Amino acid sequence: MSKVATRFAPSPTGALHIGGVRTALFNWLYSKNQKGTFHLRIEDTDKERSKDEHKFQIIKSLKWIGIEHDGEEYIQSTKIKDHIDVASELLKSGNAYKCYCSNEEIEEQKKRARQKKLPYIYNRKWRDISEEEAPNDIKPVIRFKSKIEGSTILKDLVQGDVEIDNNTIEDFIILRNDGTPTYNLSATVDDHQMNMTHIIRGDDHKINTFKQMQIYLAMKWKLPQFAHIPLIHTIDGKKLSKRDNASTLDDYSKIGIMPDALRNYLLRLGWSFEDKEIFTLDESIKHFNLEGIGKSPSKLDMSRILSMNEHYIKNIDENELYKHLAEYCGIYKEKINSEKEIKIKPSLSFLKNKAKTLEDIYNNAKYIIFDEVKFGDEDLKLIDEKAKEIIAEFKSKITPISNLNKEILEPIINELIKKYETNFKGVGQPIRIALTGSKFGPGLYDIIISLGKDEVEKRLSNKIIV
Repeated sequence: MSKVATRFAPSPTGALHIGGVRTALFNWLYSKNQKGTFHLRIEDTDKERSKDEHKFQIIKSLKWIGIEHDGEEYIQSTKIKDHIDVASELLKSGNAYKCYCSNEEIEEQKKRARQKKLPYIYNRKWRDISEEEAPNDIKPVIRFKSKIEGSTILKDLVQGDVEIDNNTIEDFIILRNDGTPTYNLSATVDDHQMNMTHIIRGDDHKINTFKQMQIYLAMKWKLPQFAHIPLIHTIDGKKLSKRDNASTLDDYSKIGIMPDALRNYLLRLGWSFEDKEIFTLDESIKHFNLEGIGKSPSKLDMSRILSMNEHYIKNIDENELYKHLAEYCGIYKEKINSEKEIKIKPSLSFLKNKAKTLEDIYNNAKYIIFDEVKFGDEDLKLIDEKAKEIIAEFKSKITPISNLNKEILEPIINELIKKYETNFKGVGQPIRIALTGSKFGPGLYDIIISLGKDEVEKRLSNKIIV
C-alpha cells in the first residue's frame, strides 16, 4: 500500500476561514498519524482575485496554529498546461465532447428549470451531434461525458456508502470557451499528479467528488479514498461563511486566543476520542482517526473557545504564557520593554486571574505597561475630599517603609478603615484609582507590590488626585 498523502487546497482570494483551518488540521493529523505526508496546494487560477498577500497569510496562519506542510507549496496555476492536456486526452478517448450551445441557449435552459422548480442540468444537446454541424461563430466549451445509466457508490470514510443516480450528474464543463480549465478538472489532475491517497474535505464537495471520480475512471487512474467532513455552522445552525464575525484565524489571534487552545477546540469540533477534552499536540497525532469524526454539522461556540483558552492560560507555564503575551502585545498593542517585563512576569499569577484571553491579561497589566495613569471621568468623581485624605495618609504611612509586602500593608489599610469609619472598599478604591486610573482590576495588594514602592509613591503624588 502506498504511503498516505493528504493535502489542503485553499484559494488565495482572502483570509483563511476557520472551516478551512479545521479541514487542514484533520488532513495534517491524519497524515502524521499514518506516518505520511501533508501537502499544501494553492489554487490560484482565479487570477483577478488571487493575491500573494493572501497566500502568505494562509501559510502564516497554518504555521501559527501548528500546521506545517511537507515540501514546497504546489502552485496550481503553474500546471494549467497539464490540465488542458488531460482535457484533450478525454476528447480523444470519447469521454468528453465540444459543446457549441450559445450563452442565450444555456440561459433559456436555466430559466425553464427555474420555472419548473427543478435543479438545472444541461440537456446534453451536443453529446452525440457530429462536429460537422458545428456553427462557425461560437467557440465551444469542452464537457465531460458523464455516465447516464446506473448509479455510482462513493465509499466515504466518514459518511459511509453514498449512492447517486448517474443521470443526476450533468455533462459538466472541463474547459471553458477561453481554453481555461475548470475546478473539477484542475483539482483531479493535481490530486493525481501529487499522488494523493486520501482526499479529506467539507461535505459541500460531495457532488464534486462524484464528478472527479468519473475523470479518474475515464483516465484509468487509481482512485484515492474520500472522506467528507460535516460543515461548521454558526450557533444559530446556519452555514458559517467568511462574512461571519470570528470566521478567520486573525479574528481569534486579535483578541488573544492562543494557538494551542484554538487547535484543541477545532480538533474537538466534530471529532471525539473517548471522553478526553484536552489534547497535547503529540496526543492529537497519536489518537486522531477518521472513525471519530461525527456525521452531523458542528456549531462554532465562542463561549467554548474562550473557556478552552482560559484553561490554557491557567495551566500553561508562566514563562511560556509571558512569551505569548509579549508576542500578542508586539503585534496588536504595544511592545513591552524589558524594564516592564521584570514587573509583569512575576505578576502573571494574579494578572491572569479570571482572564479568558491574552487581551484580558493585557488590560489587567496596563497599569504596569504605561507610566502615565489615565483617569476616566466617572472614576475621578469618586476622588472626593475624604478620598484625597485617605490617599495622602496612606502615602505618608508607607514612605518610611523600605519593602512593601502584604503583611506590612494589611495593618495600614485596617488602621485607615477604622479611622475613617469605612470598609475595605472605602479605603481601597481611592488608592486603586490613584495607582491605576480605574476602580476595576487586580487586587489592591497585588497592584502595590507589583508596581514597587518608588512607583507607588510617585503615582500617589499625582497632581490630579492630591
